[in-house]
Amino acid sequence: MPDLTNHGPIARVASLATRLTDLADRRGGGVRRPDRRGVAAPARWPDLLGPMAVCSFVLVLVTGVVLTFWFQPSMTQIVYDGDYAPLRGVRMSEAYASTLDISMEVKGGLLVRQIHHWASLVFIAALSAHLLRVFLAGAFRGPRRYGWLILLALLVVSIAEAYLGHSLPDDLQSGTGLRVTEGYLLATPVIGTWMAWVVFGGDFPGEDIIGRLNTAHVYLLPAVTVALFALYLLLMYRQRPRGRAPATTAGAPPVSAYAARMAGLLLTVSGVIVLMAATIQVNPVWLWGPFDPAQAPAGSRPPWYLGFLDGAVRLMPPWEIGVFGHELTLSVVIPVMVLPGVMLATLALYPWFEQWATGDRRDPAVLDRPRDLPVRTGLVAAFVAFYLILWIAGGNDVVATLLHVPLNGLTRALQVAVVVMPPLAFWAAKRICLGLQLRDRDELEHGHATGVVMVSPEGGFSELHRPLTAPEAALRTPHLEWAPTDPGAEADANGVLNPRYRADRRRARFSRFFFGDVVRVPAAPDDHRPTESDERAPVA
Repeated sequence: MPDLTNHGPIARVASLATRLTDLADRRGGGVRRPDRRGVAAPARWPDLLGPMAVCSFVLVLVTGVVLTFWFQPSMTQIVYDGDYAPLRGVRMSEAYASTLDISMEVKGGLLVRQIHHWASLVFIAALSAHLLRVFLAGAFRGPRRYGWLILLALLVVSIAEAYLGHSLPDDLQSGTGLRVTEGYLLATPVIGTWMAWVVFGGDFPGEDIIGRLNTAHVYLLPAVTVALFALYLLLMYRQRPRGRAPATTAGAPPVSAYAARMAGLLLTVSGVIVLMAATIQVNPVWLWGPFDPAQAPAGSRPPWYLGFLDGAVRLMPPWEIGVFGHELTLSVVIPVMVLPGVMLATLALYPWFEQWATGDRRDPAVLDRPRDLPVRTGLVAAFVAFYLILWIAGGNDVVATLLHVPLNGLTRALQVAVVVMPPLAFWAAKRICLGLQLRDRDELEHGHATGVVMVSPEGGFSELHRPLTAPEAALRTPHLEWAPTDPGAEADANGVLNPRYRADRRRARFSRFFFGDVVRVPAAPDDHRPTESDERAPVA
């Protein structure tokens, strides 16, 4: 068998690819460099969450393009005469009939549908986990606050895109979800009826809703998602460290090796999603049947990424008030409109609030350990507890059935938990972080406990400790010594009032909230003292 590695077309293509990647490495950042500059490659498993979201989104795009060749976004009613015998002779829309054809008649169609569905779920989950990791590490500081806003916008757009795709088959489950959406639109104050009429093109369900959803799902929202991805990558490129690479990128792979690693990650993520699609059934639309406005499936619930909204509606008391002769349904307005708006606004504005309260203006490439800022970690724990309780409440009827408990009792317990559990989670997470800080201080002072007990000549017992190495001491020493700010005096020695005293006093109160309980870790020895460059790490 001839050796194709040293001659022939394969060798010529490989040589050309090598020259192109070498040229890209030498011209990184538009500046000619005599040596290769490494790319900040993922060093820990949390660094893979962002690339994983990108890989799953690529799979969503590819499978979505394939599905568009067979899907018919039409509400026109036909009589089904396809291969699926249980529904043969049933009137249904062309959208639902084409979905059945893709699942039952097109070779590989069901696998592609399942891959598309699972990839969208993995994309939302990976993006959510990446946002959580960025928040915990404090990677939203400084100029990266705008990247944080782009990531939030990406999450909102991806959830809307996934929900529209979930509604396209026009089956009984998705149609019930659209009926719920219409109810939410109608509950909007003043303009609710007009909004429902615009979205559905008349009375529910109308004749245009599937076509409109298809236009938004196939053309509009994917373009917005790609634009946000491009804007985020451009922002990260412009904010990259200049002059020298971060310390942790020493010996990092060049552009070509980094591209090979990302290609391998793409293949791995795609393989796992394909395996999930081939073995785990998701959204079997043929079991639900076509949508009928007069019917609703038992145990119907929204997709997992919208379960918290449905749970908020189920836990909200049935409150209504009259405003200028109109009934305002607070049981829908607060959980569906006010709550998501408050959550998004809080997440979007938090980086600015934390910088104002703490005065933290460090390099955003210097990441924090969750224990270094216990209040931030506690806020994350409180948010996760709040979200999980609402998410469980979104399927409270299913949970009550599985656990054989009364539905009303479970609902009352969840109503209490949604108020009580977030503060408890905040307190517990904060105390755990403070305990870890105390352990770091003890190890910095005494070293590692070895478990070896020594007996003194006087008969006393003590445990032998091993001194910390330089990297261990650097890891346990915080970047800065945090302390609450002092608002200062209301007036100076000459009696001149400080015009910013009230604002400084408010800031000092929030600063005490952040740093009032932070453990003061003693400084490491001079040869162990960390610098900001010691903890630099790439953040996508």
